[in-house]
Amino acid sequence: MENRKLKRLVVSALLAAVYCVLALALPMASFGPVQFRVSEALTVLPVFSPGAAIGVTLGCFLTNCAGVLMGVTFPQDILFGTFATLVGCVFTWLFRGVRIKGLPVLSALAPVVCNTVIIGWEINAFFLDTPSLVGFVTSALGVGLGELAACCGLGLLLVVLLERTGLDKHFREL
Repeated sequence: MENRKLKRLVVSALLAAVYCVLALALPMASFGPVQFRVSEALTVLPVFSPGAAIGVTLGCFLTNCAGVLMGVTFPQDILFGTFATLVGCVFTWLFRGVRIKGLPVLSALAPVVCNTVIIGWEINAFFLDTPSLVGFVTSALGVGLGELAACCGLGLLLVVLLERTGLDKHFREL
């Protein structure tokens, strides 16, 4: 029993660290109104276990904190960015059984939709001089397209690779 708790803790910490490293290695792509956070591909991992959501959400939180300290993002992103990732991970887990040609496409779309709406709203509400519907749509598209590439492109590729190599079992045991 203790080994299982320790494994959960270690895997969550590793996921958080990997998320941070991937996001902070490419800060210009990871922060701002148009984003392509490679680390968001990890938001598809809750397909295997809800435990993966803890590490990914923690990684997002730490990345956004670092972004504030580096001066490349704002404190609001700590709250809204982390919340968007958490909600996306929860829906990824909930939709895990819905597969199209063997792929958890709906699960991969969950973080895309959550980040598109929540971060699009955040940018429109806090960072545009005059918030508007056009501002929201523009902001949401900027975030959504990058999120789509990360989750539905890289994220689904990650799921396929983990399943084909049998490494998905390490996440299923969380």
